[in-house]
Amino acid sequence: MTGGLDLVEAPQTSPRSAASKAALITLAGALAILGTLVGAYYFAMRPVTLRIAVGPANSDDLRVMQALTQSFVQNHAYVRLRPVQTDGATASAAELGAGKVDLAIIRGDLDVPKNAQAVATLRKNVVALWAPPPIKVKGKKAGPKITKISQLAGRRVGVVGRTAANVNLLKVILQQYGVDPAKVEIIQFPANEAADAIRSQKADAYLAAGPVNSKITADAIAASVKDGGSPTFLAIDSAEAIAQNHPVYEAAEIPAGTFGGSPADRPEEEVKTISFAHHIVARKGISEATIAAFTRQLFAARQQLMTEFPLAAKIETPDTDKDAVIPAHPGAAAFVDGEEKTFMDRYSDFIWWGLMALSAMGSAGAWFAGYLKKDERNNNSSLRERLLDMIAQARSSDSGEELDRMQSEADDILRDTLHCFEHGAIEEGALTAFNIALEQFHNAVADRKALLISAPPQPKTGRLVIAGPRESVIAPS
Repeated sequence: MTGGLDLVEAPQTSPRSAASKAALITLAGALAILGTLVGAYYFAMRPVTLRIAVGPANSDDLRVMQALTQSFVQNHAYVRLRPVQTDGATASAAELGAGKVDLAIIRGDLDVPKNAQAVATLRKNVVALWAPPPIKVKGKKAGPKITKISQLAGRRVGVVGRTAANVNLLKVILQQYGVDPAKVEIIQFPANEAADAIRSQKADAYLAAGPVNSKITADAIAASVKDGGSPTFLAIDSAEAIAQNHPVYEAAEIPAGTFGGSPADRPEEEVKTISFAHHIVARKGISEATIAAFTRQLFAARQQLMTEFPLAAKIETPDTDKDAVIPAHPGAAAFVDGEEKTFMDRYSDFIWWGLMALSAMGSAGAWFAGYLKKDERNNNSSLRERLLDMIAQARSSDSGEELDRMQSEADDILRDTLHCFEHGAIEEGALTAFNIALEQFHNAVADRKALLISAPPQPKTGRLVIAGPRESVIAPS
């Protein structure tokens, strides 16, 4: 009985029961897994900033990217942009090739970095090649009028823009028409000085490359007008052959009246030419989901940009064919083909494994809690057996003091049983069975006490009475 009392007092001396520890461990594990899932969702959905190389300064490309940057911030978009200004498309390509930026705007007719993948076509550029009216010098006959590209041999050709790409473009055109580029004097001048250079008659013909509605090209052509005479546009009739030999170029047309002006719209008729694209490319290896989100945001913001930047209407999806000159980034291709993955598509496996881990953690916690409560259950079971033994002992007891002591012990057993029930060591069914046994014990004690009170007191004699089938009396010696 002393051992029973010691077991009852043990939970009171412990600051935290084994059951409580198990519950806390299980709860901590569940919270850890839940926290991991929440953290994974936060990191998966937090804004991603991509660095984009674009240039030169004050160019339409740079202004468009700056407008996109502001639009993404205002719309709280998933992907944000950080423009990195460069000297032009060549420098932007070099930045991407060196891995210093995530995105870049490059020319399709330049060397494309090996790690570049197409995201979108920012704009198409057409080649305008024209000759101003012959110079009229008083007292002298005007020089022969240039009407064909083959007539450029031995002439000076001015190229608008400082980039070497435009010079290479002119050489490709000359070679197609059998003109040796070495026999042509090529003069370059910055785009902002083009109009003045043309007015100064520094060349016999000029080449400019840019969007169809390029203001730089229009101003340069307008500066070619002299004494009411209009410039002569040199058609590139072999545009398809050039495109066949150089896949980065495409056959195109300059619609009549594209460059406006008077006395007649320029050009007066449709002119055949070649075109090339400016691409937005991404560094190979950037997350497919990130580029898909950026592509989606780009085309969603295109409508907002058209008011300020009409060129934004020309943004096109990339070529997703396997034989494309610049292979499409898988994320951009997924957007174009309608196969963009949702959050659940991307992370369903992680969520499923997280739930499985949570379930396993719960099962392990339950088993661990049950294991820790094993001793408590065994102890309570032995105390319940002790209570059953005390029922029989109470029915044969002849001492009220002994009955009171057993009653006190039963109270201790009751206290221990309630502790076990509160800690989950025993279930409600076991508590019901214990309640029945306790009620029987109380009835046995009550009946025995009533019997002892109603029985006459035994006389005090010197005889020792031995209970049995027959009473034997042993006389005092």
